[in-house]
Amino acid sequence: MDAVLHDLALHWPLYAAMPFVAALIGYVTKRVAIEMMFRPLDFVGIPPFLGWQGVVPKHGGRMAAVATELLTANLLDLREVLDRIDPVIITSELEQPLLKAVDHTAREVLAEHHPRLWEVMPTLAQEMLIKQVQAAAPRLVREFLDDVRENLDEVLDVQHMTVQRLTRDRALLVRLIRETSRPEMAFIARMGIYFGFGLGLVQTIVWAFTREPWVLPVFGGVIGLCTDWLAIKLIFVPREPVRVGRVIFQGKFQRRRAEVARQYGELIATEVLTVRNLLDAILRGPRADRLAAMVENLVSDAVDKQLPLSRTLGGTRLREMKHAAARKALDQLPDTARYAEGYLTEAMDVAKVIEQRMLALTPLEFEGLLRPAFRQDEWKLIAVGGVIGFLVGELQVLLMLG
Repeated sequence: MDAVLHDLALHWPLYAAMPFVAALIGYVTKRVAIEMMFRPLDFVGIPPFLGWQGVVPKHGGRMAAVATELLTANLLDLREVLDRIDPVIITSELEQPLLKAVDHTAREVLAEHHPRLWEVMPTLAQEMLIKQVQAAAPRLVREFLDDVRENLDEVLDVQHMTVQRLTRDRALLVRLIRETSRPEMAFIARMGIYFGFGLGLVQTIVWAFTREPWVLPVFGGVIGLCTDWLAIKLIFVPREPVRVGRVIFQGKFQRRRAEVARQYGELIATEVLTVRNLLDAILRGPRADRLAAMVENLVSDAVDKQLPLSRTLGGTRLREMKHAAARKALDQLPDTARYAEGYLTEAMDVAKVIEQRMLALTPLEFEGLLRPAFRQDEWKLIAVGGVIGFLVGELQVLLMLG
């Protein structure tokens, strides 16, 4: 005992520093593990094994599929969202751009497919014909919305759209997970300090009595391993509040349910399920041909009802004119729809719908929102923490024995 006290008095600065070094090990290993989850976006090193790619971007496809499954199965019914759109308001929002689009399309199609008749028609007759077509536009908008609602699954593959969007833009997937889990990441780093300091005190005592060189690197490795593992567990468990005396324990992620629901809803609404992305998926997605057929049917009926001269056309020319009109209508749809983008975003209110549904999830379902990001290669993150702790411990040995 006298020898221990003598050594403490002789090397007290090093002994005093050991718990703080252990706390630093705990913090550094956590920060490294956190960054390794998200960075780099692309593989860096010599493929396939000598290097690293962030866990989230590496498994982006699988994580995107999990996020999409949660989104479509539990959080959002797109048909219900589309039902929020008022046909009267949307028609009013689109009135002027729609009239211009109809005017442009009708003139082009008639001039292209019935040039002789169009050229000899008096200007007044041309204008009356265009006005007649324009008068049918509001009805076409309502019929189009009704058809999309009734046949939503046939014209839009929302799972394909969401997975493609998240996998194509890995930075978006990283941001989606990182933004909703930022406090948890900070919590992991802080826990590394607290747990590291506590284990460092034990490490100091063991070193003082043994002076074994293996103590510092082994404790450093244990600190790195255990603090990583324990910090990740404390994010999610216990799922339900557990009272111990006056203290209530619950996983940090579960406690932040209301905040996470709001953040997640806003990110999905502004980055994934936007009006532009939905429209693009409908027009260019794997089921775009079904939408084209739907629009062609609507345009065909409108031509038959609104253009008396269609009776003078041959069957082949009439079909060509209808097809051209439908194609031009689809081409102009994105530019026309952007005039109502503000109303559509507000009416659908995707962020609020997702927020409300998330608050109704069970704790296990809610955990599934973030947990997949940790499960993938979690052991590697913990192992890295152990390796870094071991190396720092070796450095401590050199300092103590030097």
